[in-house]
Amino acid sequence: MIASGEDALIARYFKPIATDPGAFGLDDDAAVLKAQGADIVVTTDAIVEGVHFLPSDPPETVARKALRVNLSDLAAKGAQPAGFVLTLALRTAEDAWLKPFAAALGEDAKSYACPLLGGDTVSTPGPLSISITAFGRVPAGKMVHRSGAQRGDRVVVSGTIGDAALGLDVLKGGAVAAALAGDEAARQMLIGRYRVPQPRDALAVAIRNYASAAMDVSDGLAGDLTKLCAASGVSAAIHAPGIPLSRPAASLVANRTVGIDMLITGGDDYEIVCTVPEADFEAFAQDARKAGVNVTPIGAVIAGSAVPSFLDGQGRELALKSRSWSHF
Repeated sequence: MIASGEDALIARYFKPIATDPGAFGLDDDAAVLKAQGADIVVTTDAIVEGVHFLPSDPPETVARKALRVNLSDLAAKGAQPAGFVLTLALRTAEDAWLKPFAAALGEDAKSYACPLLGGDTVSTPGPLSISITAFGRVPAGKMVHRSGAQRGDRVVVSGTIGDAALGLDVLKGGAVAAALAGDEAARQMLIGRYRVPQPRDALAVAIRNYASAAMDVSDGLAGDLTKLCAASGVSAAIHAPGIPLSRPAASLVANRTVGIDMLITGGDDYEIVCTVPEADFEAFAQDARKAGVNVTPIGAVIAGSAVPSFLDGQGRELALKSRSWSHF
């Protein structure tokens, strides 16, 4: 039997990285994912050329971003990765692009213990699109929801906020690119934060054990915290100067190249924002340190239904033109 072009593509690039027994060597119409006595958490994200990555981005970084944005969601739910399926919409099937894409995808799948289980490949006249559905495991009934935040909880974020938005500005030759023209190390760090997210999977267990609510920061801290508070029926007061920034981001804010509003609404951070009861914060912070993840308290959950307020050093509320990046 002569293999179709799609079958040949799958066999050449993706069968070698689909090593989990439940994938059946990509020779069947479905895969098997064993629950192992846990709840299965399911999340899906698509990334589209020209929207989530630039046409000039290397295939290796596109592959890593496609998987890692889903791993970020699993981490925010307190789940451990279990596997993923891939849908790839291609204009052309070129070895020069597919080979490094598949190699990087396989490396990340192994590194994060999230094996490829199957998927689909299609042709498209439109932009290159990659959609991944990822599965995770969490002890029964222990998934952390957006709802659950209570008045008095601390609002906590992981890592630093705003770097990815700055990295995109560098790639597009904007004001940030000009301001950092003499600092190549800073430029590359910011570009890296945009192209290759760092999912906080090491924080998953601490989130599961201590967070009352959590989600990943994909569309901007201000917007995503607003979603969390709405789901929980509460509001929040955030001390904007306390939001953790990288050295380049802090410098750009200090010299007024950008405002803090750009950093908290720009998106693509793939950090975690969560709420932690006051009595549990020190234990949460200690577990985060053991996991090698920096976490920073930036405010508190308060009663009410108003959108979260971001306050400057004098306690004045920042006026935000928008709260997050949006497709529509």
